[in-house]
Amino acid sequence: MSVESAISEAAIEQNLEQFLLVLSVSLSVATVSRIFPLFRKIPYTLLLVIVGLGLAFVDVRLVNLSPELILEIFLPPLLFEAAWNIRWRDLRRDLIPVILFAVVGVIISVLGIAFTITQFTELPLAIALLVGASLAATDPVSVIALFRELGADKRLKTLMEGESLFNDGVAVVAFLLLVGIPLGTQEFSLSTTVAQFFTFVGIGIGVGCLIGFGISFLTQRFDLPFVEQSLTLVSAYGTYLITEELGGSGVIGVVTVGLVLGNFGSRIGMNPRTRLIVSEFWDFLAFFVNSIVFLLIGDQIDFPRLGQNLGLIGVAIGAVLFTRAISIYGLATISNGLVKSDIGWRQQTVLWWGGLRGSVSIALALSVPVTLEGRQDIIVTVFGVVLFTLLVEGLTTQFLLEKLDLIGDQPVRQKYSEATARRVALNRVKDYLESATTNNEMNSEFCQYQIKLVDGQLESIHTELDQLLHHHPQLQNLDMEQLQERMVDIEADTYAEFIRAGRLTENLSPLLQEALIEADEKLIESD
Repeated sequence: MSVESAISEAAIEQNLEQFLLVLSVSLSVATVSRIFPLFRKIPYTLLLVIVGLGLAFVDVRLVNLSPELILEIFLPPLLFEAAWNIRWRDLRRDLIPVILFAVVGVIISVLGIAFTITQFTELPLAIALLVGASLAATDPVSVIALFRELGADKRLKTLMEGESLFNDGVAVVAFLLLVGIPLGTQEFSLSTTVAQFFTFVGIGIGVGCLIGFGISFLTQRFDLPFVEQSLTLVSAYGTYLITEELGGSGVIGVVTVGLVLGNFGSRIGMNPRTRLIVSEFWDFLAFFVNSIVFLLIGDQIDFPRLGQNLGLIGVAIGAVLFTRAISIYGLATISNGLVKSDIGWRQQTVLWWGGLRGSVSIALALSVPVTLEGRQDIIVTVFGVVLFTLLVEGLTTQFLLEKLDLIGDQPVRQKYSEATARRVALNRVKDYLESATTNNEMNSEFCQYQIKLVDGQLESIHTELDQLLHHHPQLQNLDMEQLQERMVDIEADTYAEFIRAGRLTENLSPLLQEALIEADEKLIESD
């Protein structure tokens, strides 16, 4: 065996050991957070950060984070999973405020943070602009997980997740446009910057749509769940790499392909069972990646360097909170006036406080060229702000939701869903018993006896459901949502069945989905 191959094998073995160590620690923390009631009140992602901080404090470094690791390996699946799961009907309803938060809000953040830092510290404007661009991207993974667990307002979740999906891409584009200024490789020009911005975004949307719709029509012609699942994985990473290679925004590309496949491709090209398989796969992958990312964020903290730059970090934290307040309260007011978004001050407060910073901010800071003077100031400032938002804002969001009375009725909704599922299951059992009696497959008297037992259980479930609906009339919305989902599924599955059978040569555009959206919009306007 040659020396080179021996070194290569040793390096692979070491990397595998490091990966298994990180994975073991991450999954152990995630498991503990579910077992012990004391830790259930803390989102597991924040618990991972705390454990990572503990490891960093005793100087145990699991693995070095790099911008390539975050942007090319970790970010595509996280973006795709979020885009896959967000419903276009919900996003379309609040598209104006989401775009305002994601585009105008990023501009306000970049400029506001930069000018505040230059005003109160000695950092030059060019470096401060990179700090602002790095901190403009929000990463509310922990807050969204908390929303789901507590049953917070679905619209609040859509606003926060929709903003995060798009402002990640806008912040990355802003960073790329600004990074050449302190290096002297480019000069700022408004017209050139705007043209470059639209080029980045346009290429991302174009590639994302091309790949997304292409895979959507391809999967309509066969029913192979694992192949379709693999295609979604390839599309996430492939879209990012192709878009970056073409000079566009890989982040925007992945978000676009995720939205297309989640809202269009999964409807016309996948049967309900395949959609469930793919959704569960992406839920697992997002959990897996988040478990690693948040642990490593805490593990990368350099306590001595943070201590030496507390003044700079404090100014940056104040700037982030101040500019976030201007963005959310100001832009929400504009949106309420323009399109009657009706985003109340309580929702605005949660959006302001819940704008955590995370992996994208760190990746951008780490990607600053080594030759740039001031690189360490950017990194330490971004890490300090990210740590503050995750631990202070992240751990107090539940308290804020409770004080603002925005905790939803998740326990009641869960109880209603369980009772509904039992009703469906027992009705299917009853149908089977009646069929067996009719076809003389079993003893008639025995079947009738079992049917009476099932009827007794169904009666008690009907009583429970009636009581829940009486005390919580809003639960009827659950039935309506499930009915509409099923209607859209049946229409899309029928078209796919016709194409696979050769009775249609091309896909028909869905009618019901648009009709339901228009009906919902008219209902909202009438209210």
